[in-house]
Amino acid sequence: MGTVTLGVSIAVPEPYGSLLQERRASFGDAAAFGIPTHVTLMPPTEADSADLPAIEAHLDTIATAGRPFPMRLSGTGTFRPLSPVVFVQVVAGASACSWLQKRVRDASGPLVRELQFPYHPHVTVAHGISEEAMDRAYEELADYEAAWTCGSFALYEQGPDAVWRKLRDFPFGGGGGAPAVPAQGGYTIDASSSAPSLRP
Repeated sequence: MGTVTLGVSIAVPEPYGSLLQERRASFGDAAAFGIPTHVTLMPPTEADSADLPAIEAHLDTIATAGRPFPMRLSGTGTFRPLSPVVFVQVVAGASACSWLQKRVRDASGPLVRELQFPYHPHVTVAHGISEEAMDRAYEELADYEAAWTCGSFALYEQGPDAVWRKLRDFPFGGGGGAPAVPAQGGYTIDASSSAPSLRP
């Protein structure tokens, strides 16, 4: 059946996602419109397409054990000179993202892999472009702020055209329990908790 290139991430909801995608494109990053704005939980990883059902079951188990949690972005950071990346910082929700990504790559599951760099949740806004353009991204988004309640993560596949497309959402808590209310970008928020947390 061949291999597929997969990624697991938390989507940045609207209107924030489109705005940051447009800003990324404005800095000259040609990949901007092929990559939905996101916080990575698992970087691009090759897998056997026959393993997709097991991968989805693994991710579903992780999501079912989780709960919605607050996310907040504020200001910019960079991985330069180690990596040519400028990003918007995750200042709330980072520990929950770390908890999730460890479980996604857990040795007991089908997505075991080592990371090239220590995990650091972030939202990329410039990658592999000129130093001048990365400086501009760093400066122009220095005052950027966004906040939402994260109610799910998703599995993505990279196509032959290098565009990432969502295969499936994985809502926290298995989608059951208290009534849910619609949120930005179609995400689900658990209405039963005024201060949601990832751990059950």
